[in-house]
Amino acid sequence: MENQVSSKSTMLNYGLLLGVASIFINLAAYALGIHLDQDWRIGTLGFLAMIVIIVLGIRNFKSVNNNLITWGQSVKIGVGIAIVSALLGIIYNLIFMNFIEPEFMNQMMEKQVVAWEELNMTEEQIEASKSMMETFSSPGITSAIGIVAAAFFGFVISAIAGAIMKRTEEDQY
Repeated sequence: MENQVSSKSTMLNYGLLLGVASIFINLAAYALGIHLDQDWRIGTLGFLAMIVIIVLGIRNFKSVNNNLITWGQSVKIGVGIAIVSALLGIIYNLIFMNFIEPEFMNQMMEKQVVAWEELNMTEEQIEASKSMMETFSSPGITSAIGIVAAAFFGFVISAIAGAIMKRTEEDQY
């Protein structure tokens, strides 16, 4: 039972840390005026933060549990951290799009229309694409996609980290 409480607190603490780091990265992009650009550096920085914080969370859990951790515990902790972070990110995005930058989605749509026009898409194709983009950019769908993506990447990162850091009582003999 001790491990269960420890894993929950680890997921919550490191998930909140990752969420705050992600929000800081997004606010920095907004302050620099590159929040509409989908800049690869911002994405890379966010992914690196995810890797580092998930690995640190797994390592912390291992250290407080007699230096023991199974692969399954690693995956559970990593996915938990990613989902807590995603939930915090969803809250931030709702605040951002409703209060900080209410025109964000319109600005993104305008930028995308320009890109489609540069690709010589017809008006009919652009309208169909806009309709599809509007459907997939609703808060419910973007939230669901965000949680699924976070869980997927959290799984991949923690599966690799767990395979490397795994140490059970049987390994000691």
